[in-house]
Order: sequence, then C-alpha cells, then structure tokens
Amino acid sequence: MTSAAKRAKKLPPLPVLPTIRALKKNYPDAHCALDAENPFQLLVATILSAQCTDERVNIVTKVLFGKYPDAPAMAQADLGDLEELVRSTGFFKNKAKNILQTAKTLVEQYNSDLTGQVPQSLELLVALPGVGRKTANVVLGNAYQIISGIVVDTHVTRLSNRFGWVKSENAEIIERELSDFIPREDWILISHLLISHGRALCKARNPQCDQCFLADACPART
Repeated sequence: MTSAAKRAKKLPPLPVLPTIRALKKNYPDAHCALDAENPFQLLVATILSAQCTDERVNIVTKVLFGKYPDAPAMAQADLGDLEELVRSTGFFKNKAKNILQTAKTLVEQYNSDLTGQVPQSLELLVALPGVGRKTANVVLGNAYQIISGIVVDTHVTRLSNRFGWVKSENAEIIERELSDFIPREDWILISHLLISHGRALCKARNPQCDQCFLADACPART
C-alpha cells in the first residue's frame, strides 16, 4: 500500500466550504481558459477541447475564428478546410463534422445572427452535434451565467477523488455527487478553481504537495 493510500485511510475528505474558500483566496482570477468573443465561439472551442489542451485549442481557434467568426460563416465552410484547420486538436474529422453541422443547425433552426446565437437551454444544447453535458454546462455557465450543472473534466475528476469528495471516474456520477454538497452559487466557479489548482500544484504526475495550502488536511497527500 502506498503512503498516499495509507494516509487516505486516516484522514477524512477535505471539508468542502473551507476548501472552496481557500481555493478562491489562492486563485482569485480563476476563469474559463478558452478564448472566445461570443457564445458560438465558446461552443466551438469547447467541442474542440475534447482530448486536447486549452492552450492548443486557443492557438487553433485564433486562426479558425479569424476565417469563420460566427455561425453563418461557419455554416458555409468547406468540410475539408475545417478539418485542416482543427487537425492538431485530435479527432479532427469528427470535430470538423460536428462543428459544421452545429453551425448549420443554429442558422436553420435558431436564426443565428452575427453574434453567434446559441440556445440558452441544456436540453437544446445537448441535442446539437458533438455537444454533451460538459460542453453545454461550459457554454451556459460562462457565456450566459446560467447555473445548469458542474463542469467535470480530467482535473475536476482527479482532484475530487484526491480530496475524498467522490470515489468515481464517471463524469455524470461525479457531477451529481458534487452537486449534492457544493453550494449552487459556486457550481460555475468550482470547476475553474479545481482546474487552476490542478494545473498549479495538484498535478496528475508529481503533485506538489509540499507547496500545497491544502496539504495538511488532504487525504491524498504524498
């Protein structure tokens, strides 16, 4: 048994509210890392972020949005051109196809204007090609400030388990369990806080526990 596993047996989960307060204090500027000027661009960027870093997505979308800045322009794009533009994000064929079809759907069904009108409903968003619950929560929370759920990515999954808040790798289960005890008013911000902490200290490999302000009470401290 590893030292971390032994410690996890001795210490209870991190207390939720004090942990959230500490994260807010240490990451006062935590925010969505994807660059976007409107809800449509955020929707596209989030689709591209699947299995890809935000840094890479921002490099790609700088060129992509320069050529296709809104839904009407994207709906007229050539699929092959989109594939080349998003190739470096991985799974580029599916992503390009979904982005093109989503743009067409927005124009045809929602009369999308030049600002990139996007539905403000979880149900309508997840009906779009390539849009799952995580993507819908990102768009609703960050583009519209609509509290619909908690975004669960790899950082949120890792830290939620390390903190002892959940015992699952399933995003839907994690979101449901976190929603039970994290105050609703923090649902949008909590993912940004956990992502910030995951990038800064609580890394997947070699977590910097000796520098962590949560280490004394953390059940996963190495």
